[in-house]
Amino acid sequence: MLVTLNEVLQKAHTEKYAVGQFNINGLSWIHAILIAAEKEQAPVIIASSDRMVDFLGGFQTITAMVKNLIAEHQITIPVVLHLDHGLTVERCKQAVDAGYTSVMFDGSKYPIAENIRLTKEVTDYAHARGVDVEAEVGTVGGNEDGIIGNINYASLEECVALVQATNIDALAAALGSVHGNYQGEPVLGFQEMAAIQEAVSIPLVLHGASGIPKHQIDHAITLGHAKINVNTESNKAWLAAIRHALKANPTTHEPQVILEPAREAIIQTVQSKIREFGSAGKATIHA
Repeated sequence: MLVTLNEVLQKAHTEKYAVGQFNINGLSWIHAILIAAEKEQAPVIIASSDRMVDFLGGFQTITAMVKNLIAEHQITIPVVLHLDHGLTVERCKQAVDAGYTSVMFDGSKYPIAENIRLTKEVTDYAHARGVDVEAEVGTVGGNEDGIIGNINYASLEECVALVQATNIDALAAALGSVHGNYQGEPVLGFQEMAAIQEAVSIPLVLHGASGIPKHQIDHAITLGHAKINVNTESNKAWLAAIRHALKANPTTHEPQVILEPAREAIIQTVQSKIREFGSAGKATIHA
């Protein structure tokens, strides 16, 4: 069943576990994420990055695919359909109108006053229609859908100003994580995390979690991160399985022979991350 972000994050935030966000890169990902979460009896956030939406067929197509697969597989766990890194106010509104239950407006590239103004426009529109909103302060580094960026730590003062002015439901405060592959062990700003969480109280969101060691994930969860985003690890598992299947079946022309092991690889990756985040068995949405 589709639920809002708050319906899964509030319980996670209180009980100190995190709900995984797993990004869609094709139909196999939707299948895999739903099956994995159902097996683990865990709430799950299925997300389409804004830059992938048109490639995937558009907002309406994505909503229909997710809803139909929930029905087809008789999925019982809470599912949030989320727009990741919404690029414009208009795109966020389109996602809301198409049936997404959560949207992220990424105004981190703007000066804080403009970020606040645009985020508030998204939040006012979404909340009036029963949809929750995530926003970002600071810059998560690395490669996000082909866009390369450097890390820019979130400012405590800007985080507080954004939350107070916009009434968002979750805050992505960039504190050392990156999209894509890490060079060496990640170094997250835990002191900054603690200060931001104490000041804003709402659930925090950790972007770029693929490759962050478990002890740092655990610490981030204790400091208020109730939503953790994963994409690279799922994609790398998918690709490794594709390569293995192609090598093992060099003469096949049947897509299923190649793609089914790849889907299974995503399932196993998502199950592993769900367990790591502590959300296995947490499918009920009310404490």
